[in-house]
Amino acid sequence: MSKKVDEIKKVAVVGAGTMGSGIAQVIASNDREVLLVDVSDAALDRGIQLIEKSLGRLVKKESITQEVSSSILGRILKTTNFEDLGDVDLVIEAAFEDVDVKKEIYNKLDNITGKDVVLATNTSSLPIVEIAVGTGKADKIVGMHFFNPAPLMKLVEIIKTLVTSDETAQFAYDFALALGKEPVMTKDSPGFIVNRILVPMLNEAVFAYQDGVGSAEDIDKAMVLGTNQPIGPLALVDLIGLDVTLDVMDTFYREFQDSKFRAAPLLRQMVRAGQLGRKSGKGFFNYDK
Repeated sequence: MSKKVDEIKKVAVVGAGTMGSGIAQVIASNDREVLLVDVSDAALDRGIQLIEKSLGRLVKKESITQEVSSSILGRILKTTNFEDLGDVDLVIEAAFEDVDVKKEIYNKLDNITGKDVVLATNTSSLPIVEIAVGTGKADKIVGMHFFNPAPLMKLVEIIKTLVTSDETAQFAYDFALALGKEPVMTKDSPGFIVNRILVPMLNEAVFAYQDGVGSAEDIDKAMVLGTNQPIGPLALVDLIGLDVTLDVMDTFYREFQDSKFRAAPLLRQMVRAGQLGRKSGKGFFNYDK
């Protein structure tokens, strides 16, 4: 039997990148100890710096005090050693979006964590059941997909696979509620709810630009003003990364075998050209690196 949500005192977050550090901040802000895990001290230090910057912005806006910021940081420990996860109550994995990388991580977690510890993955599109069935605790593996930036975005998708127990899925849902989030339940299908709808829309914006329907500026302006979106679709692709968008579309096409999920040829060409969006300085718009 899994622990109750109010018994969760120590949570391991595997992966100290943008999502992992954000999730660690959310959990530490809710009076729980966090063990942040990554492959190197440098990666962990970058993760802590991201959290410090995020908390600093909250202090500047007077959303929290400096004392509260310091106490949140004080609840975040870091390690490169998976053996240190033997006493955690919950694991949330937010590692690189590569199924083989994740399988390796879950093999380690399977051997180290207690038999009742829930293992949650923050994947945004990978098939979770493929990760789960290679372990000895497939019923304890569930998706908890936070959205970026995790400290601000309210939504968490709870993803139940064919082998996830009802108890595990409900635990993940209740834990998200305890963090002050608004969870939704979905099944283990490519893209889940949000990306299943969002990413093909972004891809269609690339098709529209490729076909000369409008300039990048006018396509984004039309979508912002016409559909009340906070950011245009092409600017959002630049923010997400053209390579990431392409990977998701290719995953959809492979999993669904449906031509409506084909990636726009221009998207693939731009990725090959190294025009990846904000992170490369150039995508559909130009940016100062």
